Amino acid sequence: MNILENIVEKTKIRVENFKRENDIEQIKKTALSMEKGFFKFEKALKNDNISFICEIKKASPSKGIIAKDFPYIQIAKEYEIAGANAISVLTEPDFFMGSINYLNEISKKIKTPLLRKDFIIDEIQIYESKIQGASAILLITSILSNDKIIEFINIADNLGLSCLVEAHNKEEIDRAINANSRIIGVNNRDLKTFKVDIKNSINLRKYVPDNIIFVSESGIKTHNEIEELKRNRVNAVLIGETFMKSEDKTKELKLLRGSIL
Repeated sequence: MNILENIVEKTKIRVENFKRENDIEQIKKTALSMEKGFFKFEKALKNDNISFICEIKKASPSKGIIAKDFPYIQIAKEYEIAGANAISVLTEPDFFMGSINYLNEISKKIKTPLLRKDFIIDEIQIYESKIQGASAILLITSILSNDKIIEFINIADNLGLSCLVEAHNKEEIDRAINANSRIIGVNNRDLKTFKVDIKNSINLRKYVPDNIIFVSESGIKTHNEIEELKRNRVNAVLIGETFMKSEDKTKELKLLRGSIL
């Protein structure tokens, strides 16, 4: 069993426990009664320049603990002050040391749109994401059937949530396009082996129509890489480890943007 399969198996247990311990119909009712939010996440990514989704994560399966000191609310505030277009919050607990509570607490302190970064395999996670303050959710093509991707996008649309639909190869991109995804993210990290190559985004860019927001995810570390992605018509980048390892996140974002050379 590879890393991704392990994560999905753990997620299934987590979701079943959640469904057993909570009133599912009430959660759905609460989520549907909330203000829709008008797809704040995707609006935030529509810029003339490349947009930055800055990630908050404590650990990963490939790197272990990335941030021993983890003042997640302070980090979110730093990102907002630095001018992040959106913020990604890892909520997967077993492999990334995330928590849905991080999302909830951060959402009460900042106005920047939040992406819930987790392994969404059940509709209840979408309703939960809405209640806990997300503006968007991640849908990973490789762990979902075509029907599930379409179903989950429809549920999210009904709640006013955006979907970042993640692909790693052309076949997954085609599936994301066929599901009418408005945002497609290409993960430069192979979730089965965790090897990273940012050329993956560049090589796959040509398969995504220009009316779909194209996001490059993972492994991005330098301004030169940002410039290369811009030249290849990438609309946004999702960066985690580079920011989490930096002591001055405002300066790091300026360096990546090219404001400081």
